[in-house]
Amino acid sequence: MDKLEIIGGRTLQGSVEVSGSKNASLPILASCILTNKVVLKNVPLVTDIQTMLNLLSSIGSKIKINHQNKTIKIDNSKKHKTVAKYQLVKTMRAGVLVLGPLLAKYGKATVSLPGGCSIGPRPIDLHISALKKMGAKIKIINGYIHATAKYGLKGAKINFKKISVGATENLIIAACMANGKTILTNCAREPEIKDLTNFLVKIGSKIRWINKRKVEIEGVKKLNNANYSIMFDRIEAGTLMIAAAATRGSLAIKKIQPRIINKEIDILKKMGVKIIEKKNKITVIGSKKLRGIKINTLPYPGFPTDLQAQIMVLMCRAIGNSKIQENIFENRFMHVAELNRMGADIKVKGKQATIIGNKKLSGAELMATDLRASASLVIAALASSEKSTINRIYHLDRGYEKMEKKLLKCGAHIRRVK
Repeated sequence: MDKLEIIGGRTLQGSVEVSGSKNASLPILASCILTNKVVLKNVPLVTDIQTMLNLLSSIGSKIKINHQNKTIKIDNSKKHKTVAKYQLVKTMRAGVLVLGPLLAKYGKATVSLPGGCSIGPRPIDLHISALKKMGAKIKIINGYIHATAKYGLKGAKINFKKISVGATENLIIAACMANGKTILTNCAREPEIKDLTNFLVKIGSKIRWINKRKVEIEGVKKLNNANYSIMFDRIEAGTLMIAAAATRGSLAIKKIQPRIINKEIDILKKMGVKIIEKKNKITVIGSKKLRGIKINTLPYPGFPTDLQAQIMVLMCRAIGNSKIQENIFENRFMHVAELNRMGADIKVKGKQATIIGNKKLSGAELMATDLRASASLVIAALASSEKSTINRIYHLDRGYEKMEKKLLKCGAHIRRVK
């Protein structure tokens, strides 16, 4: 099993390009079931994407990958199978996103209950209750969702009881080929969802955002072929920003849209990091005098839970104490024990973590517990004064494309070993 060896103490310098968004690519790939031929560009070739492609292949999609150009061609001309097996869904929560398009196009779907990172319960009851309102009959038997809509899905008015990215994506996709009009309220409004709706409109869907959390979809009978380029990965961009700040480096981060990550930029500036913004890039210049801060993780446009673990490392280097209130997932402080082993002083009580600042981090043998925790350990190792070894980096590979190679080009002392 691969590990990362990192010798800390080097500043990140130079420039780095951000890959396409994993979190935008996954629902867009699932939605490709609705149409025949699609060419997707700027797709990050990470493990989760390969898992989704394997899932699509298993149900009948023909897929060609150009690794050099990061382009994927998908041909859905032949009828799909409608069963998504456990073996292909167990490691990735986004596998449940094939439920909506299969139901909408074929009137039936059997999909394994999903897996993913162990960061707390993420039930799919919102997906199921909303699809039932659209006329689907759903039962859960032996770990599988068995769904049918004999006469097709019907348009409906659906108000989500809580904001859910996955449920919003699944229902928007499903509604594109439902009979009649669907209105969804209390929707998630992450940029990746806007990227999904932009793609769906390009293939002929009738989607209109009425306000920030309300969307109207008029179902159509057939959708078109298209070429589409995936947006940048804002979580990778945020991770690189924090890594540059934590190592007190000077790093230009390219192929991004700064307006989409306004909150992250604002938080880092409040901590004392200098950030120069341009049209498609930012330059992050670290500071020796970082300030502690209080952060709440919230749905977009709030501070993302997917950057909570990473910014905690930066807080360890700040002068003064910091606090993080985790409002999205219940079990997302598993990285704290590993950071404390490196010399951090972090105390967790319920959903709140208190970080005592101005701590010197030392190298250690480390264990990654989930995708974003693994990124935080990489940053901590880069910011430490000694050698660290990070085990179970398959978590990192799920969501970051060639992270160690990008960091190596920026001056990090990092290598992958077996």
